[in-house]
Amino acid sequence: MTSTDTAVLRVAGRPVGRYVFRPELPARLSPRPYLHPVTTLAGTAVTELSPADHTHHLGVGVAVPDVEGYNFWGGRTFVRDQGPTELDNHGSQRHTTFQLRDPDGFVEELRWVAAGGELLRERRTVAATELTDSAWALDLTFSLTNVTPDPLSIGSPATNGRPGAAYGGFFWRARKESGAPDVFTADTEGEAEVHGRHADWLALAGSTWTLVFAGATGQTRRDPWFVRTEEYPGVGSSLAHDERLPIPPGDTVVRRVVTVVADGRLDRDAAASLVRKAVSP
Repeated sequence: MTSTDTAVLRVAGRPVGRYVFRPELPARLSPRPYLHPVTTLAGTAVTELSPADHTHHLGVGVAVPDVEGYNFWGGRTFVRDQGPTELDNHGSQRHTTFQLRDPDGFVEELRWVAAGGELLRERRTVAATELTDSAWALDLTFSLTNVTPDPLSIGSPATNGRPGAAYGGFFWRARKESGAPDVFTADTEGEAEVHGRHADWLALAGSTWTLVFAGATGQTRRDPWFVRTEEYPGVGSSLAHDERLPIPPGDTVVRRVVTVVADGRLDRDAAASLVRKAVSP
């Protein structure tokens, strides 16, 4: 991997994230651009890349397990009445160009390709903003356009018969420590209470760091959160929670997630305050 295949995100001159936009990865991992490592302003890493428990978890990015039957998540595919199955159905997200590239962010064009054909075209916008001397925000918007002449739909293991596994969309694989992180929203806490629910924001607090995820548009806030803390630490959105998400030819699906990256363990009031500062109307 050469230096031209990466971009470094900076906040007030300090590097806080490395974006690999042409990764060299095996097909089974559904190759796609990712952010790793992402760090707090003090330098604590808050992402993991290809951990042993899930080698297809690639830091921070956009991943979908089922686009018209093709796997853009990596690993096995959940098949109804059969379970997780190794299939030769993996797609890849291919960087086309940067329309804008600055130290604090970029606008990128990507092609979602499977079986030799392009299914989706994506515009991805990423921006890093300083909030305080101990917190910054990662603002990520993705727009997926169906470029085929036929209807497409996005699914998840949940829509394919596996309850509770509606992952797909924005996904952040967090740092794994000796103990599971705490997870809470404005009015509840714990993986069992938070997973699969709607919340304007959701916080994941580790030993010396906190991530606060917020849907920054009305449509994004309508997607339930996918949360894991005990098996592994990860938070994502659920584009296809109860049913498949259709994308007619030429139509576009847009989501925006803003993540506060903070040093220290934030309480509810501090998390809510930083979210208000990070998410512009």
